[in-house]
Amino acid sequence: MDRKARETLLILISVSLLINYVETMVVPAVPKIQQDFSTTETLVAWVTSAFTIVGAVVSPVFGKLGDIFGKRRVYLLSMTFYSIAVVMAGFSPNIYFLIGARAVQGLGFAAFPLSLAIITDILPPEMIATAQGIISGTMGIGTALGLVVGAYIDQDLGWQYAFHIAFVISLLLLILAFKLVPETGVRKKTTIDYIGLGSLSAGVTLILVYLTQESSWGWLSASSLSLLVPGLAFIAFFAWYEQRAKSPVIELKLMKIRNVMVANVAGLISGIMILALFYGVIYYTQLPHPFGLDLDVISAGLTLAPATLVMFVVGPVLGRLINRTGPKPILALGSLVMMLGFYMMIINRSTPLDVTVDTVVGMVGLLCLMIPIVNMISVSLPPEDRGVGIGMNTLIRNIGSSVGPVITTSIMSSYQGAYVLPFDGTYMVEILPSSTAFDLIFTVGIFMAVLNLILSVTVKNYRFSAKPKKEVIVESK
Repeated sequence: MDRKARETLLILISVSLLINYVETMVVPAVPKIQQDFSTTETLVAWVTSAFTIVGAVVSPVFGKLGDIFGKRRVYLLSMTFYSIAVVMAGFSPNIYFLIGARAVQGLGFAAFPLSLAIITDILPPEMIATAQGIISGTMGIGTALGLVVGAYIDQDLGWQYAFHIAFVISLLLLILAFKLVPETGVRKKTTIDYIGLGSLSAGVTLILVYLTQESSWGWLSASSLSLLVPGLAFIAFFAWYEQRAKSPVIELKLMKIRNVMVANVAGLISGIMILALFYGVIYYTQLPHPFGLDLDVISAGLTLAPATLVMFVVGPVLGRLINRTGPKPILALGSLVMMLGFYMMIINRSTPLDVTVDTVVGMVGLLCLMIPIVNMISVSLPPEDRGVGIGMNTLIRNIGSSVGPVITTSIMSSYQGAYVLPFDGTYMVEILPSSTAFDLIFTVGIFMAVLNLILSVTVKNYRFSAKPKKEVIVESK
């Protein structure tokens, strides 16, 4: 790897790390934000949902724009929006302004799929998986920093200062990215399909809002169906229109490539698994005995920290391993390790140390899924469609991530027990999720891992074999 490539990779890693940190640091601050603005739980939930929804929608859109106008230009545009929105969030005068700022921050999420496309353009084939492993691993260490460091900042300085500090870092990284990130890849000579982009964005937005509001409105309420039905209609129109458009957002024929299809379906399933694991652990560790471990927010975050740090270490190792074995065995291994991790959560979660060990196993398994999925997309698609392809995969994984909390909270609300505690000379009864609820959540995780194991059998395997002055891709079924 030459110096220019190393500098570019370092910037891409740092930006991904920052984005994952900021999006996790917001979570422990939500109760304080609700208190500061005297708002409701439903409204304050949009502080996290706004970013997730916008980030999911813009991933394929910005990926397409990157294929047309150049990935560097769109990457810098994404970072610029993100930096502006972070400083806006820190000075929010009310909850609506903060939600708007968080929505604009969602435009910055496109930097993640664009960075994966950029490294695929600039690195030799045998180094792509390793670099993808490092960038994917930033999700782990960024999450750890957000849960622990972010929680301390929120507690001691206030959530506003968490955004102020993040803005200074983001501005510095934007300047460095402007100087160091090169133009890469092949630009696609085509026009922008505004109808396709509009229908895709509208459909995904409505469906994600539906999933986000399900816990408040119910699956089949009039309010929920007013989002779901038109959302599905927009997606159906998008699928119909794209087959007839002169310059489609996504050439659906690319979805017929076996590894692209498998990677997208596996990405959807993996998105469900990661949020089922995270939500299950976070809720369980903070519930009072005997329902949970009765930990505070920071201590609960610390139970996850070792697992997320392990992800950052294991990611590059898995990347190098994919070059030798191909993605197929790693995808299968990840499914098996995820099964083990979820099973351990069912039978072995009586102490914080038990949960930490279980989570380490589960997160290693998750990483064994994520890296092959991204690698299959980037290797299987032609360079001129790489940006939108990785963006679409990111969108699909985000949809899965939105389904995960819905499944988790639905199970917790369906299986509950009474918690009795003394209060002012009498007793107060609180209804909390039971042990059965968490057993079912982790059982759903095992089922999802089994589906991914079945999918791994259908992967068309490949590996990179180094020869003098030439890299050879060796394919096998």
